Amino acid sequence: MSDVTKSPNFQIEIEQISRIPAVAKILEVICNTTGMGFAALVKVTQDRWIACAVNDKINFGLEVGGELKVETTLCQQVMDGQKEIAIDHVAEDPIYSDHHTPRIYGLQSYISIPLFLTNGDFFGTLCAIDPNPALVNNEKTIGMFKLFAELIAFHLESLQNLSDTQAQLAEEQTNAEIREQFIAILGHDLRNPVGAISSAAQLMLRTSQDEKNLKLAKIIQDSTIRVRGLIDNMVDFASGRLGGGIVLNYHNDNMVLRDILHQIIVELETVYPDREILADLNLNYPIHGDYKRIAQLFSNLLGNAITHGSKESPIMVKAKSEPDLFELCVINKGNKISPETEKHLFKPFSRGKIHEGQEGLGLGLYIANEIANAHKGQILVHSTDEETCFTFRFNQ
Repeated sequence: MSDVTKSPNFQIEIEQISRIPAVAKILEVICNTTGMGFAALVKVTQDRWIACAVNDKINFGLEVGGELKVETTLCQQVMDGQKEIAIDHVAEDPIYSDHHTPRIYGLQSYISIPLFLTNGDFFGTLCAIDPNPALVNNEKTIGMFKLFAELIAFHLESLQNLSDTQAQLAEEQTNAEIREQFIAILGHDLRNPVGAISSAAQLMLRTSQDEKNLKLAKIIQDSTIRVRGLIDNMVDFASGRLGGGIVLNYHNDNMVLRDILHQIIVELETVYPDREILADLNLNYPIHGDYKRIAQLFSNLLGNAITHGSKESPIMVKAKSEPDLFELCVINKGNKISPETEKHLFKPFSRGKIHEGQEGLGLGLYIANEIANAHKGQILVHSTDEETCFTFRFNQ
């Protein structure tokens, strides 16, 4: 066969067509139904004609990826006119009996249907040829070809949408990982200077006799406590989102959970001297958990209560341990949490109305909930017009 070349282009289209099993079946049905010996699905542009799928029973010689000079085909006319061409018998056809395409390729019957994607873009043609006459220029056969073309277009569009979605997801995942890795590295690098600032503040508190300097040192020390909490939340958020999740350490050597919880209360009372925190800690049984993580969860819940609770009323902390249960409650007076706000409480970067000077990243409750999940426990919220209670509970 003349004018046939092999093209490395349009590989994406060829691969997409190869992923649609129905195409091979359609070409087989076309040949069997019309009696024609060659059927193909073709990608057509103004200057290219590429076979994307082929059923060749007459040794026409064109394989998948094979290319014809587009000007030697009738498919260019189909593309330009956006209308099918169907010829039963070239020798008897008043329009195409002397046309160069049948003469070049030795054709007597021909049909080509334009294939449009669902967005209206022209893709190519669904066509069939044979050296012998065939009955194709009729409503039934043309209708069959159009139906097959629409079916293929639907599959092509679905594959394209899937490919675009996968590419977008891959890009988003890469961007998310870069952002979260940056947060993790930033958190790690911030700890050193914050530690140095805290050490300097402690030294000033121990050695300075000047009341003004002592006051400034106290402000610096209180701020470093808050910054450390923000850094911890950032790092834990990045760790969780990168897939590792919150990792628990059950080795609590020489640690007493009651003392750790009490230390958190003292630290926050130091930072917020105008707030009163009452504690009832009944921890009479051993607790199987990560004490440092429980302390972090408690600090986040207590900080949340300070931020959103009434300044005129004390915050109540209750904790109890039983042979098979640990429970920690933080209760504050104040406005009721609305049902809409409650839906988003444990989502990252979700913050309710906050007081001036107490802005944060909106990660505290999210990290607390992740710690609860890591313990196979949960945080329950009960809010009324009088008070709000956050309860962390897990079975031992």
